[in-house]
Amino acid sequence: MQSLLTVLLEEALPRVLTITLLIGVGVGLANLAVEYGLVKLVARVGHYLTEPANLPPEVGTAVLTNAVSVTAGYGMLAEFREDGLLDDRATLIAVIINTFFGFIQHIFTYYGPVLIPILGLQVGLMYVGARAGISLGITLVGLLAGAVLLRDDDYDGNSIDPDTPDEDSQTNREKLRTAAENTADRLRSIVPRLAIVYSLVFVALEYSDRILAVFASVGLDDPNAVLEPIAGLLGLPGAAIPVILVSLVDPTTGAITVAPLIGDVLTPEETVITLLVGSLISLTIGTVKRSIPFQYGIWGASFGTKVIVVNVCLKAAFILVAIGVFFVV
Repeated sequence: MQSLLTVLLEEALPRVLTITLLIGVGVGLANLAVEYGLVKLVARVGHYLTEPANLPPEVGTAVLTNAVSVTAGYGMLAEFREDGLLDDRATLIAVIINTFFGFIQHIFTYYGPVLIPILGLQVGLMYVGARAGISLGITLVGLLAGAVLLRDDDYDGNSIDPDTPDEDSQTNREKLRTAAENTADRLRSIVPRLAIVYSLVFVALEYSDRILAVFASVGLDDPNAVLEPIAGLLGLPGAAIPVILVSLVDPTTGAITVAPLIGDVLTPEETVITLLVGSLISLTIGTVKRSIPFQYGIWGASFGTKVIVVNVCLKAAFILVAIGVFFVV
């Protein structure tokens, strides 16, 4: 077991620095966009995404940014919320709409170059298609929620204008300095939370054997006993259980584990169901390891908890729908 200092320096610190850099880029871009009036220009494209949800066009900038960097997109949304452009309800809806555009980034960085070659073209496309459907479904829920819960006159993009200097009265140097100062102020409120929460999470994970011992003391020391009924209900063979267990820790390793079983032990449909079940159960681990530190760092504990609950519930619901579709088919 690593020492506490080693965990903090080798695991928590690199993650905090990376996330801080990406958030800084997102917030910095948002501030530069405001200073130079680019928000309204980019928002013309995002208007088609935000208009059905009754969100201001400026939010479209953050939504589209998710296709390049989810962290930068969230940073922009945080800046808009801080400036009063969005209240909590509108921010939650914007976060939900972000989902599919965040998925687009992963197609080029993970699913295409990594997962499809591992699973093969047929199963790979089936699984990626399922994940795309899940993400798109969540985004459509966000659009519907905005159409029902928001009014088109509630969120006026001009609400950020009082803090936006007159473009003609400022030099480029002054605009850059103002954007840098606003970005630094925002990071000063985010980074301490990131450092604290990530440190706590990685320390907890390092000492997870003690946590598992507690579960074992109440009779939950055999994961197979929990997963066997689930596999049986879905008609999956026993060989699917180790794949699900491995997927809990690392989805890529889960894909590597299941690949040799495709065709001989598992049908393509059973393979996709197995991976989806693994991703459903691993939501808990993913929430503790990634979502809680990231969302608390961005929004703080109160609003961050709301974002996490909404995201996890929607992901779980649509993963279950996808499993149901493949089970019936």
